[in-house]
Amino acid sequence: MIEICLLKGKVVRRRTLIITNLVVILIATGYTVCPVFGGTEPVEVARYEQEYSTARVEPARMGDNAGLAVVFEGSDDLHFYAKEESAPGGYKLRVETKSAGLDFGEAVFPKWGLFYDKAQQKDVEVYVGRFEVFVPIESDYSKVQQAEVEVKISGIACTSKVCLTPFEHRLETKIDFGEADSWRQVKITAAGAAKPAKQTTKPAASYSAPVAFLLALVAGLVLNVMPCVWPVIPIIVMRIWNQAGESKSRSVGLGLAFCGGILLFFAAIAVLNIVLILGFDTVFQWGDLLRNPVFVAVMVLLMVVLALFMFGVFSIGIPASVTSKAGAGSGYAGSVGMGFLAALLATPCSFAILAAAVAWAQTQTLGVATFTLMLIGAGMAAPYLILILTPGLLNRLPKPGGWMEHIKQGLGFLLLLVAVKLLGALPGQWRISVLYYVVILSFCVWMWGGWVSYSTPRARKWLIRGIALLFAVAAGVAILPAQEKTIDWLDYDAGQISDAVGEERPVLIKFTADWCSSCSIVEKFVYMRKDIGELIEQKGVLVFKGDTTAAGAPATVDLADVYNEPGVPVSVLLLPGGKTEKLRGLIGKDDLKEILNSLPDAKR
Repeated sequence: MIEICLLKGKVVRRRTLIITNLVVILIATGYTVCPVFGGTEPVEVARYEQEYSTARVEPARMGDNAGLAVVFEGSDDLHFYAKEESAPGGYKLRVETKSAGLDFGEAVFPKWGLFYDKAQQKDVEVYVGRFEVFVPIESDYSKVQQAEVEVKISGIACTSKVCLTPFEHRLETKIDFGEADSWRQVKITAAGAAKPAKQTTKPAASYSAPVAFLLALVAGLVLNVMPCVWPVIPIIVMRIWNQAGESKSRSVGLGLAFCGGILLFFAAIAVLNIVLILGFDTVFQWGDLLRNPVFVAVMVLLMVVLALFMFGVFSIGIPASVTSKAGAGSGYAGSVGMGFLAALLATPCSFAILAAAVAWAQTQTLGVATFTLMLIGAGMAAPYLILILTPGLLNRLPKPGGWMEHIKQGLGFLLLLVAVKLLGALPGQWRISVLYYVVILSFCVWMWGGWVSYSTPRARKWLIRGIALLFAVAAGVAILPAQEKTIDWLDYDAGQISDAVGEERPVLIKFTADWCSSCSIVEKFVYMRKDIGELIEQKGVLVFKGDTTAAGAPATVDLADVYNEPGVPVSVLLLPGGKTEKLRGLIGKDDLKEILNSLPDAKR
C-alpha cells in the first residue's frame, strides 16, 4: 500500500467530498495533506503549452534489490537534462530519497537520449517521454513493517522553444513491506548513478551570497576584455580623454551617464527576468536569445555596421557631442547610448559568464536576483568610473593620434570575425539571406556616409540619406526571412525517398544549388513562407533538399538520370498512388499550395 502527495504544489485528488474540502482548507492556510489511497497517481512536474511531464512513485525491485521506482511520463518535446555540465544553470535531473528508518543508495538513471541544443551547438544528454529512475534500499528492512519516505525531484524542464523555471517537488510515500514479494520488477539500462542526495539541493547555488556577489562583480570586470567590446574601447577612451578638457562637473556627469548606460542594459535584463517569472512562470534563459534567429541576425548586421564605422565608411559625431558646450543634452544622451551599446556588444562573447550568473540569480528571490544582475553591470562600469573620478589617471592615458586610428581599423576586422561566428549559429535558410543583405546594407551605409560631406547642402544630404534608408528597409523586407515557421529539410537520400514512397507517404524534393540565384528567389518567396511550412507539416510531407552544387553529388546525378531534369530550380513531388508533379523555374507559392491542398491531412 502506498500514500503519495505533493508537499509544494498540487495535492492528489480524492473522490471523497469531505477530504476534498479539507484539502482546500489546508492549502488556504498554508498546509498540505496526504490522502490515503490504494494505488498511485501521477503528479505534474512541468508543463508548457501542450508539452508536459508527470511523475509517480511506487515500490519496485530491480533484480534482487528492493527500492522505489520514480516513473516519469510525458510528451516528446519536454526534456530533462542528464548531465550537470550541459544543463542550464547545472540543473540536471536529481532524485533524492530519505527516510527515518531506512538507508537508500544512489539513484539509478536510465540511458539518456540526445537533443540538439542550438545555443550550445551540440547534442546534449536528456531524458524525455516515459522513463524510470530506481532508488535501491540498502539497509535491512526485514523487521520493518512500514516506512514513510520522502522523495525529492529537482531539475529544469525545457522544450525546443523555452526553458521553464527550475523545479523542486517533494513526494511523500508510505511503503508496506508486507507486500514486498509482489512488487514489480523494473529493468533499467543504467547510464551511471546520480550524485549522493546529501551533496546539494541547488546545484547552481553551492556558494554563499557574499561569494556570489563578489563573483558577479568579477564577471562584470571580465566583460571589459571580451573581444566584442574591444572595437568600442578606442571610442570610449577618446570620449574620456576629451572629457578631461571639460569642467570637472561636466566631465563627471558625462562619465556617470556612460556608466548609467551600462547599468541600464543590465536593469533591462533584470526587469525581463521579473516579468517572465511573475507573468509567465518562466525564467530568463540567455541561450534563448542565441536560439532566436532574428536576434542573431540583428547582431550580425550590427557587427558589420560597426566594422564599417571602424573602417571610416561613415562617422558618428561622438566627440562633437562631448566637446560642444551647447550640446549638453546630446552629450549626455550619447554617453548613455554608448554605455548601453558597450554592454550589448559584450553579450555574444560573454554567453558562458552571463548564463552562469543569470542561472544562479534565478535560484534566489527576485530582490537578490536583481541585485546580482546589477552588480555585473557595476563591475563592468567600475574601470570607467575610476578613470572619470581620478583626474590623475586620465592624464596618464595616451593622447589620441594615428596609432589609435590604426587600432580602430584593425579591430574592425575583429568585428567581422565575430559576425562570421554569429552567422554560423543561424539556420541554413537564414545564412544566405543575411549574407545577401549584408552586402546591400553595406552599400547603403556607404551611401549614407560616403556620398555626402559636411559641405553638402542640407536638402541634398537628406535626399541621399533618405534614399539609402529606404533602399535598406525595402531590401530587408524583400530579402530577410520574416516568418516564424521554418522547414526542416532532410539531406537528399535516394534510399529514404524510396522507402517513403513505398509507404505511400508524400515526398517533396527541392533541387537547388548554391550558385543558383533563381533558387534563392524560390527559397525566399515560397519555401520560407510560414503558411507553406505549416501546410507541409499539416499534410505530413517528407521534405528533402537536393543539393546539386557539386557535379558528382548524388542529387546532381539523380536529377538527370532519375528525374530527367536538365537544371535547377525544380521541385519534384512524389505523391501517393505513383503520381509525380514537377514545378520548374521561378514558381509561385500558389503553384505549390494547389498541390499540397489536394493531399489529405496527416494522421496524428
